[in-house]
This record gives sequence, C-alpha cells and structure tokens, in this order.
Amino acid sequence: MKKWVVLLLVPLCFHANAQDPNEVKDHGFKKEKLFTGGSANLGFSSGSTMLGITPQLGYSLTNWLDAGITFNLNYLSQKDYYSGDKLRQTTYGPGAFVRLFPVNFLFASAQYEYNMMHLKYIPNVSGSPSQTNYQSANSFLVGAGYAGGRIRGGNTYYYLSVMWDISGDPNSPYHDQYGRTSPVIRAGYNIGLFQNRYKRDYR
Repeated sequence: MKKWVVLLLVPLCFHANAQDPNEVKDHGFKKEKLFTGGSANLGFSSGSTMLGITPQLGYSLTNWLDAGITFNLNYLSQKDYYSGDKLRQTTYGPGAFVRLFPVNFLFASAQYEYNMMHLKYIPNVSGSPSQTNYQSANSFLVGAGYAGGRIRGGNTYYYLSVMWDISGDPNSPYHDQYGRTSPVIRAGYNIGLFQNRYKRDYR
C-alpha cells in the first residue's frame, strides 16, 4: 500500500520543485479551487461485466494538476466459461487520485483504491448451495483520458478515461477469474465549486 501512496505523491513533489514560470504564485488554500463530481465506469472482458460509480472531492493544485479523494462502489458479475459457475461481487472503499494535464483537453491519471469486497459464488449444479465470502484488495489504476470543456485555470469539465490496474493483487476487482486485467472505462463530470468568485487564468 505504501508504494502506491508514494507514487501518488510524486507529482506533488514535482510541482513543489518545478513551478510553471508563467503561473502566478498564489499560496494558501482557496475554496474556489475545490471541485466535486464523479464518474460511472464500465469494465468488460470475456465472461465478465463490471458497473460502478465513483464520487469524488478534489482540489486544483495548479493549472495542470488536480488531486483528490474518492469513494468507489462497484458491482461485478463473472461466469466461468467451462463450468458455468457464477460469481457476484460488490466492492466499495476509499481512494485517492491525481490527474496531470499536458494540454487542456488531455490528461494522464493515477488512482489508488482500497477495496472491500462481498462475494457470492453460485455453482452451476442443481441443489448446490451458494457460498459467500469477504475479502479486501489494493488496486492502482493508471491510464489517460479526454477532458471536454476544460479551460486553463478552470476545473469544470466532463471527461472520459481508460485505465488498467497494475497492482498485481490477485484479489483486485479489476481482474477476471483468470487473473487478466480488464480495462476500466470511466465517464464523469467535474463540477467546480465557488467558481463565481474565481478569476480564471486564460493565458
């Protein structure tokens, strides 16, 4: 878990040592840089489907870097190709994310999640009882996306991203029953808070 936290903090350290020379220095917390919103996601592979929502609360650290906290709630359905057995899984838990914008409409993203899972196993045998289990897993999602309607200095925009879990945790909800990583597609909206008092930087 610690290494994922370190990876999320790397962009913050870079920001502290390499400020944009064209960016006006503006120290201290400003509520106008807060944003909320969230996303819906869809993951799929052979024999599995995942649906979920991910509300978030974030802060624009610079014109090119957003960071925040999130909470995910996902539902996963899997069916074994050979046996016909089914797995139903509900996942929930906290997380943290960063988004880096090399240009206004494109971003790279990283998101750590601690996932708690409730699993129900349904055998494809008449009269066999289902089984339930609880477990947890770490996930570290990396990917890229498109941000529509975003301007320099603003944090209101819609976005579409594709990410993959590189944690290697076998219990990750983003892996199928064969251990393969499934792409996670998320579409969402950022809503800037207190924007009526925020002077955006259009440079």
